[in-house]
Amino acid sequence: MRLDKFLQVTRLVKRRALAQEVVRAGRVQVAGRTAKPGTEVRSGDVLDMRLGRRHLVVRVAAVPERARVGQEGLYEVLLDEREAPADDDWG
Repeated sequence: MRLDKFLQVTRLVKRRALAQEVVRAGRVQVAGRTAKPGTEVRSGDVLDMRLGRRHLVVRVAAVPERARVGQEGLYEVLLDEREAPADDDWG
């Protein structure tokens, strides 16, 4: 399954167009390599994503045969970090 479609089906990213945009921006790596939207995702692949202030690393547990949005158990979260907002000096 294509990376952009997998991100949409798992709801890691809400819309496929947004998934394509995030991947094209170089914010997703598959197995340590910067990915393209059409990169094939396989069971066991590790996805390293930077989504806004969030750093998310997941292992693909299964790739569905049919693309139904919201399927569970397709990935395992290895790391989920959120960067704290920058402290600005307001006074």
